[in-house]
Amino acid sequence: MALIEIKLPATIARALNLPVRDPRRQQLKVLKKLLRKARFTEFGQRYRFDEVLLSRHPGKKFQQLVPTYNYNKIYDAWWHKTKDGIPDVCWPGVIKYFALSSGTSDATSKYLPITKDLIRSNVLTSIKQLISLTKYQHVPKSAVGKGWLMLGGSTQLQKGPTYYAGDLSGIQQKNIPFWFQGLGLYKPGKKIARQKDWGKKLEEIVENAPNWDIGFIVGVPAWLQLCMEKIIERYKVKNIHEIWPNLSFYVHGGVAMEPYRKGFEKLLGKPITYIETYLASEGFLAYQNRQDAKGMHLALNNNIFFEFVPFDDNNFDSEGNMVEDPEAFMIHEIEENKDYAILISTNAGAWRYAIGDTIRLVDKERSEIIITGRTKHFLSLVGEHLSVDNMNKAIEMVSEELNISIPEFTVAGVPYGNFFAHHWFVATDDNVNATTLAALIDQKLKELNDDYEVERRHALKDVVVDVMPEKRFMDFMIAKGKEGGQHKFPRVLKGKMLEDWQKFLNGERVTTQR
Repeated sequence: MALIEIKLPATIARALNLPVRDPRRQQLKVLKKLLRKARFTEFGQRYRFDEVLLSRHPGKKFQQLVPTYNYNKIYDAWWHKTKDGIPDVCWPGVIKYFALSSGTSDATSKYLPITKDLIRSNVLTSIKQLISLTKYQHVPKSAVGKGWLMLGGSTQLQKGPTYYAGDLSGIQQKNIPFWFQGLGLYKPGKKIARQKDWGKKLEEIVENAPNWDIGFIVGVPAWLQLCMEKIIERYKVKNIHEIWPNLSFYVHGGVAMEPYRKGFEKLLGKPITYIETYLASEGFLAYQNRQDAKGMHLALNNNIFFEFVPFDDNNFDSEGNMVEDPEAFMIHEIEENKDYAILISTNAGAWRYAIGDTIRLVDKERSEIIITGRTKHFLSLVGEHLSVDNMNKAIEMVSEELNISIPEFTVAGVPYGNFFAHHWFVATDDNVNATTLAALIDQKLKELNDDYEVERRHALKDVVVDVMPEKRFMDFMIAKGKEGGQHKFPRVLKGKMLEDWQKFLNGERVTTQR
């Protein structure tokens, strides 16, 4: 089935047919729309949304009147009421869904409000990305009409007093538009998607794999790789294309693809197109809409108002916590090749909310960004300012040089006498010497990061690497109750997560987190 044969409902077709405007105008239009919808909520009345709407400079007025929030601050002040079933708190109506998101560092689950409006916005952005594929060269358009295997969380959600809670991927799949389900594109289908036991879900997918004609795969790299490995092993084929000859696209997000690419491509019979997305639990923020684009295009005209806080010592403390009143800029005010933390305001009642990610604008004209890490997932024990982006690039360079696959890694900062060291835990099933690996990683990081190079001569005294099988990482995630779906292994270990990892490696029991 060709893409142009997919007939969309008229309301969605109209929503997609938006005129192209400059980023500033697009974003101010989005802000005003959000403020008008939420002005009679408790939050809108407290922070004088009507006054913002009447202002000649609504963006600046909004920033003056409304404080910034992280999860704990907005939950304690506002979102806990929505969880109790109170309507019209931060967004009109009662919140019926909450996405459970523990991120990769926090010990307790976060309850993030999900509204029908947000779900619809996510679907619209997905369709825009789908339509953008028509501009890709040398890509089989027929594959778009094939099956989409979405490897997400269970659609069988936890029932609360007035709401349902679960993985965003499960909530989103539960609310897949009827016209998409009617086309028969969605796999693994409703029945398998409801399965909460990840092992059983995987077995059912493997069992049904030969019956499906898959063109797209969607999900976190580590778990999709495991799924394909099991299919190849079960049917004793050389690669996944012997089962799914029309597989042409992989839609991925949440973690950088580079560490997984070498291992992934061993499972393929022919090249596929990788498409990066930025779908957070709080909303669909950006997507790759051009073939071979370096970055992802921000969804500027679909109910998310973006602000950008320079990720520097003026706005963040040494632990990655944002200061009370940070500098914040709109999309037209930020510079290329500089790291910013994102604040978002959405149609789910998030207002000036720090989602914890850092990004870099790589193409101002096209509003394209890359994700560089997390505000709390960086290492700067002594001023080395090592970002997740630095780590990913170093691992990619080392993998290429040694011709090995490193699908997972994590780093911890540890004491070293009166100074400090970086302790790397690297997953590879290939044969490699840990000392050689440590020296190469260290060398690449010095090339990538000047601050790191300086501190390696002073207070950062050593780099230690432990090499272990990939299964060790997966087993830890299972032990933590973070198996499958959208769960990712943290690239930097701190606090409780580091304690649990050390316990796990010592054979001790760790706390399961659901």
